[in-house]
Amino acid sequence: MRQLTTVSQWEVIRNRKRILANPLPFHSENFQKYGDTFRVKVGPHQTIVFTRDPEIVQQVLQKQQKKFRKSTLQTKDLAKYIGQGLLTAEGDHWKTQRRMIQPAFHKKKLVGLISTMHEAIKEELGRIRLNEEQDIFSLMGDLAFQVVAKSLFSKSDIREKMRELQHITETNQKMLIREMRQPYLVWWFKLSGQLRKHLNYSEDSRVLLNELIEDRVRRGGEEDDLLDMLLNATYEDGTHMERKQLIDEVLILFTAGHETTANALSFALFLLAKHPEIQEQVYEEVSSNEITHDDYLSWLSKFNLTQQCIEEAMRLYPPVYVIDRMAKEDIEISGYRFKKGSMLLMSVYELHRYKAFWESPESFQPERFEKEKKKEMGPYYYPFGAGPRMCIGNNFAMYEMVITISEIVKKYKISTPYPEVEVVPLISLKPKAVSIRFEKRQ
Repeated sequence: MRQLTTVSQWEVIRNRKRILANPLPFHSENFQKYGDTFRVKVGPHQTIVFTRDPEIVQQVLQKQQKKFRKSTLQTKDLAKYIGQGLLTAEGDHWKTQRRMIQPAFHKKKLVGLISTMHEAIKEELGRIRLNEEQDIFSLMGDLAFQVVAKSLFSKSDIREKMRELQHITETNQKMLIREMRQPYLVWWFKLSGQLRKHLNYSEDSRVLLNELIEDRVRRGGEEDDLLDMLLNATYEDGTHMERKQLIDEVLILFTAGHETTANALSFALFLLAKHPEIQEQVYEEVSSNEITHDDYLSWLSKFNLTQQCIEEAMRLYPPVYVIDRMAKEDIEISGYRFKKGSMLLMSVYELHRYKAFWESPESFQPERFEKEKKKEMGPYYYPFGAGPRMCIGNNFAMYEMVITISEIVKKYKISTPYPEVEVVPLISLKPKAVSIRFEKRQ
């Protein structure tokens, strides 16, 4: 069997400040030194296997996925803030919830939400300021949050509550990142009361969501939004979700649903601003086609280049830049033996720039995603994960991103003075300080 090189705990401690700020360069350096798979010792009795090996990733997420489970980073550490929903649940509980919720996110079901989504996007884009630089991530963050809010609650008077929920979500995420990247300080986080403070924030968010759900139940009626779909969904025995579980699922939809989309949109718009020739090609496409609210296939299929730009942006800057799993049993993959309990951290960021597969991997080339080329990408491209735990909201997110970019490029020319975008890897991969200038098209 092949032997894994181990990065010592001393190396982790010596690089602790840069790992806390941005672990990607540290990961990349070790991939360059030790190859596609290596082990990092993060504590006296704890190691993590890092890999960008396409064969290992495909086996873990798809071909032998039953032999792996999500790690405690999600099922315990993240779950204590956002509950036991689809993102954090495991085993039979996850299977039951997935089977119940999946129909709500079927393409045909989402058609009814496209009009709501479109109106929310146009309303948020009304905040664009002409002929001055504007932080695109802040704009896209608010836009994506409002899209989820309107798609869930179909109400126009919840902006203040949503701002409070958004603030709690972002604050708790920063705390969780500190816990994950500084495990040697967890004792201090507990002793100092920091952990309790953030858990109290989480309870505040649950109270807020419960009030909105209670208001819907009290008013009755059908709104034909995501909350209705969740309220009406039933288990195999005909029963509905308990309120606590419903709040968990709604909280996870907000947390995962808005952030990854906001990140992907921000990176995509930055790349279009840096490549005016491609931006003009997108303009030609979106200005000659119309978004309709009845047949999603009739309009989405006409926005091929727009989708390709989004897909290429998610290749270069995947919102979910790492995926973790733990082995449920001893297993051999790609010549390595992983013992039961081994934790694997699969670097989607590195795999999306894998030089043995991607030509000029650092460059922005949307044509990579032309239909006939996509068949080869399976083991190398995971913008929404893969296998049974593939993101349930991938269609929702793609509709939202295509509509947003279409509305922006149709009305504005965008540019940026920044030569590169600085990334901030938190729970998802965020951009830092992305300024875009909007000029009205004539």
